[in-house]
Amino acid sequence: MTVFIDPPIWPAHGTTFGHLISDASLVELHSFAGAGGISPRAFDLDHYDVPAHHYERLVVCGAVEVTGRDLARILRDSGLRISQRARRIRRAVV
Repeated sequence: MTVFIDPPIWPAHGTTFGHLISDASLVELHSFAGAGGISPRAFDLDHYDVPAHHYERLVVCGAVEVTGRDLARILRDSGLRISQRARRIRRAVV
């Protein structure tokens, strides 16, 4: 398993955010994120939203830096990607 991170370019809540994903396992992604100090609340069905101030620490911990485009491709190819339609349905249920 490899964990990937894209640059924090998405503005929200007075900072910018990147995304943290796995290419193989959500269980291992959760473990990596927890060890890296990322709150479980940051999980969004198939990725973690990562504030800019966590970026460098996660890279030091082993997250591989990729572009946003590559991150999206890796997530899709992994089979872990949640479609926008499924995302809306799951959020409506929760």
